[in-house]
Amino acid sequence: MDVDPPAPAEIQAIVHAGVPLAAAWGIEVIAAADGAATCRLPWQEALLRPGGTVSGPALMGLADVAMWAALLGVTGGRDESLTTSLTIHFLRRLPPGAVLAEARLLKRGRLIYGEVLIRSEG
Repeated sequence: MDVDPPAPAEIQAIVHAGVPLAAAWGIEVIAAADGAATCRLPWQEALLRPGGTVSGPALMGLADVAMWAALLGVTGGRDESLTTSLTIHFLRRLPPGAVLAEARLLKRGRLIYGEVLIRSEG
């Protein structure tokens, strides 16, 4: 049963406590409600790969956190789900800079399905 969503700052605190790497990277939860969430990964030179593009591991981590934030937004901030599968398609490289992830739950049940669009901020 869905409940009133916690404020984005509350979800961010839950995410940072549950995934310390998200806190270390400074991932921000901008919005999370109605089965959707937007998260921001601030610019950090440490997240680049050779060639000056944001690294795949950073983008996959951001996608995973954004999906969890979307789920936390519909469960009142209470959730202990685990990621069982993550598929990513890199359509083009992201230049150095902040990155946004927009997550949306598609189906909830025993397994949860969703999608995340990742793009450069601005």
